[in-house]
Amino acid sequence: MFAADTYTTRRARLSASMPSGLLLFLGNDDSPMNYTDNTYPFRQDSTWLYYFGVAQPGLAAVIDLDAGRTVIFGDDLSLDAIVWTGPQPSVAELAARAGVTETAAASALAATIGAARADGRAIHYLPPYRGEHRLRIAALLGLSPEQTDAQASLDLVRAVVAMRVYKSDEEVAEIERAVDTTVEMHLAGMAMARPGLRESDIAAKVTEIALAAGGGLSFPVIATIHGETLHNHFHGHTLKPGDIFLLDAGAETAMGYAGDLTSTFPVDHTFTSRQRDVYQIVLDAHLAAVAAVKPGRPMREIHLLACRTLAEGLKGLGLMKGDLDEAVAQGAHAMFFQCGLGHMMGMDVHDMENLGEVWVGYEGRPKSTQFGLKSLRLARPLEPGFVITIEPGLYFIPELIRRWKAEGKFRDFIDYERLGTFADFGGARIEEDLLVTADGHRILGKRRPRTVSEVENARQA
Repeated sequence: MFAADTYTTRRARLSASMPSGLLLFLGNDDSPMNYTDNTYPFRQDSTWLYYFGVAQPGLAAVIDLDAGRTVIFGDDLSLDAIVWTGPQPSVAELAARAGVTETAAASALAATIGAARADGRAIHYLPPYRGEHRLRIAALLGLSPEQTDAQASLDLVRAVVAMRVYKSDEEVAEIERAVDTTVEMHLAGMAMARPGLRESDIAAKVTEIALAAGGGLSFPVIATIHGETLHNHFHGHTLKPGDIFLLDAGAETAMGYAGDLTSTFPVDHTFTSRQRDVYQIVLDAHLAAVAAVKPGRPMREIHLLACRTLAEGLKGLGLMKGDLDEAVAQGAHAMFFQCGLGHMMGMDVHDMENLGEVWVGYEGRPKSTQFGLKSLRLARPLEPGFVITIEPGLYFIPELIRRWKAEGKFRDFIDYERLGTFADFGGARIEEDLLVTADGHRILGKRRPRTVSEVENARQA
């Protein structure tokens, strides 16, 4: 945890930005995998961590805006529980670490909310993303579970987003610790890959490094020779000569801050000529996008710059043709780049995604409905204090190739005959984490190989 003053100051700022009523925060509980006592590794809710810091299950909190009170609700462990867990801090001790002096039993939350409702006071809460939270909010507020999303407070969503998008110096330092560990994960993956190894061997190694650093993974590891599947969490393939490997993995610190990097490298010691060509196109787009990161520049523009750069490289390979500006405007490049260039990163690897991309990445403006562009999570103008990812890629998806070819889609811009020779390629992506500064940007974390020669040198080490 940070110092108690950090959380006290954050709650005061939040309270000052909200109208009257109560702010309700539900911490996460343990979540069973296959029976009650066999739980997934506990991960506290990120907004709870931001305002209260305590990474323990079974807690809730209310900020009474009118009375100026903050109360944490929870129960101390019984002796039966201590037998299994060992001694744990009391709720009062945990609250004190967050600068909260008032606590109450978990059962008292219903009475507190009930009294506020009886007085006609507003109860502000964030959109629930866990089923048990949806049920609990419904019970507390007399709603059906289906109503809980619609009744969530947009005032609170906007207020939380307006604070969490700007990373303080102590947050940036914590994120950079996560990124440094993430670099070590990727260096290990690059060094060990070889024909005959399994994807699961590399996934296990990078997970080991994340756990050994005292935290965990910021998201499930993507370690695959089938990088054309964007979120491929299957690890059952055996690496073969001529394969290209995509590793997308990140560490999370004990405080919940994330790193997120992607590396692409050959299973052999060197790239094939075709792999080198594709990788260089991705690297050119990556470097162009990184160079464009500065305050005031809309991320949407940087995304389109990366798309245009990818299209130029693909035209050089004979895969795209025609007017590239028009091709990108119509979305023809999405045959190869179906996702967005990057996203916010912080306590969540896709920071605050549970609060809604339209608020986090678009400031309430509508998103595009165009295939590819609609998957851009972050489009708003960049500001100092934002931590973002830049991650262009090229993905050769056989099903997409077949469907668009059969439909005759974008034939003025895509050479389907030439593209057919790349249908077995897989995918390539390069990703780094950046802090937007007052005069530009800073790449976070230790340097990692990214040029063709650097990657090949790392593979031969």
